[in-house]
Amino acid sequence: MNKWLLCICVLAGPLEAFAQTDLSGKVLVFPRESSSDHVNLTVQLEKPLQQFTLCLRAYSDLSRPYSLFSYSSKDKDNELLIYKERVGEYSLFIGWQKVTTRTLEEFPSPAHICTSWESSSGIAEFWINGKPLVKKGLKQGYAVAPYPRIVLGQEQDEYGGKFDKSQSFVGEIGDLYMWDFVLSPEQIQSVHKGFSPSASVLDWRALKYEVEGYVVIKPRVWV
Repeated sequence: MNKWLLCICVLAGPLEAFAQTDLSGKVLVFPRESSSDHVNLTVQLEKPLQQFTLCLRAYSDLSRPYSLFSYSSKDKDNELLIYKERVGEYSLFIGWQKVTTRTLEEFPSPAHICTSWESSSGIAEFWINGKPLVKKGLKQGYAVAPYPRIVLGQEQDEYGGKFDKSQSFVGEIGDLYMWDFVLSPEQIQSVHKGFSPSASVLDWRALKYEVEGYVVIKPRVWV
């Protein structure tokens, strides 16, 4: 009997470590500026990305630059990076190249941010609070490398680490979804309203993650 109980406990441990968590209605709170606090996201990406859409909600009162989503490959730390340069200015990095787009924003206020990119045309799009910004183009014909390290709260300067306090995120992040295709305008509007189609890469309703340092999960109380 005792041997069977021990066997069950040993098998249960690793399964719990990789359990999927439904974070609907909740946010990850990054309460302080640091060079260590972050969240690692686990994905199964074994093939290069030819296109993608990524959406998330963020609330911060920072006016300095900070990372919103850091995807690092073994060869490039800025393989895929969503970065807020300043109020109303958002950048997308693909394979170390960068495009920046601008919008009018209230500050501080919550933002719903979607960005997409496709290799065939190189076109990158940002949608902020359901409104499309000017399209830009970069890395036409490129493929985003697989087997990433994905980090929230910090910007990776090497694969999985080397964080800079001055680029850290302070605030709240929620409703993060990522697809391996470009969503239609109608689908992005639906996501903005809170109705997300099943996400193939990252899904806030079934998220695999690991907290490192001072990050807290709390109910989302803002729209």
